[in-house]
Amino acid sequence: MNFLVRFLPNMVTVSPLERLRATLGAFLGILITAGVTALALGQGPELPLLMAPIGASAVLLFAVPSSPLAQPWSILAGNCIAAVVGVTAAQWLGPTPVAAALAVSISIGLMLSFKCLHPPSGAVALTAVIGGPAITGLGYGFVAWPVAINSLLLLLAAMAFNRLTGKDYPHRPAPAPAAEAKVIPFAPKVSLGISVEDLKLAIEERDEVVSVDPVDLEQMLERAALLAFARRSGGITAGMVMTREVISVQPGTSLRVALRTMRANGVKALPVADMAGHVAGILTQTDLLEKAEWGPAHASSGLGWRLRSMSNSDRPLRGRVRDVMTTQVATVSEAMPIALVIKLMLDTGHHHLPVAADDGTLRGMVTQADLIAALFGADTKELAQIA
Repeated sequence: MNFLVRFLPNMVTVSPLERLRATLGAFLGILITAGVTALALGQGPELPLLMAPIGASAVLLFAVPSSPLAQPWSILAGNCIAAVVGVTAAQWLGPTPVAAALAVSISIGLMLSFKCLHPPSGAVALTAVIGGPAITGLGYGFVAWPVAINSLLLLLAAMAFNRLTGKDYPHRPAPAPAAEAKVIPFAPKVSLGISVEDLKLAIEERDEVVSVDPVDLEQMLERAALLAFARRSGGITAGMVMTREVISVQPGTSLRVALRTMRANGVKALPVADMAGHVAGILTQTDLLEKAEWGPAHASSGLGWRLRSMSNSDRPLRGRVRDVMTTQVATVSEAMPIALVIKLMLDTGHHHLPVAADDGTLRGMVTQADLIAALFGADTKELAQIA
């Protein structure tokens, strides 16, 4: 029984809606391809409107549109190259098994070389050799019709249908957020430590075609790590771990006062709230170091001098909080799972995030230290009681 199980593909089951989408797409794609071909070229009994391999192409373009094997260059170049090779083999060797074998094998080699591998193209090459007198009689015209025309029409139908149904086709993986220079502890992407280049090298070491874009693999690994982290975190939310008695400043507060507040409370960031208590931004030590005005510039006013000034004196510091604070700050809700909080920290590069109510009122602050304490220093039930 275990031996028979090895013959089954290890595929993840897709939703009924996705199955319906692929089924409807293939139906419309083939119907449109045949209909437009009939209108443009007419229909005669001597030649079919569709070549058989176009059905296999429909499987890829509508069922797995993100596959590298289903991209426009793959279907157009792959099918046309295979058609040229098949016609050439048929003219030199006739409709023989040797010609069929050469047509398919050479097509595969060329498609791999030109990065346009498309499995149905093997059937295109075979059809050019054993398709019968009607196909053989076309000669190299077979490349234009039905191969190129069928391929182009099906491709256009797939582009329209996939986009209308929410699929990115031609497929381009969504760009990952730019990583900040600072390392964010225990964030899923950082903990994995796997880049697109790493995945490409691993695929090259296997030395075989993998029908998944490496960028898609990276994004799926990141998502899987996030889901695993959410499962392990046991339902802890931002409201369970946040600091409730948070010290805040207002946009009009002087930077000297803000720095003294940071020192007095031993914090590296302060939420900025307006008179109504709504979150207006965040002030961090980095804002003070990089954006604030520290008196007249002179030889000793470099980064080291600023660091010493922050530790010992605030006299050189000028301006108000509004002048240097970060206004584009993400806020989280008390109900947000900490797995998503960590993901937000990863995407924004912020180590401190204000917690706000639905109306934007400041409720607290969650920091990396809070998350570490929740994960390694306290039980979930204890946190719930504290909250």
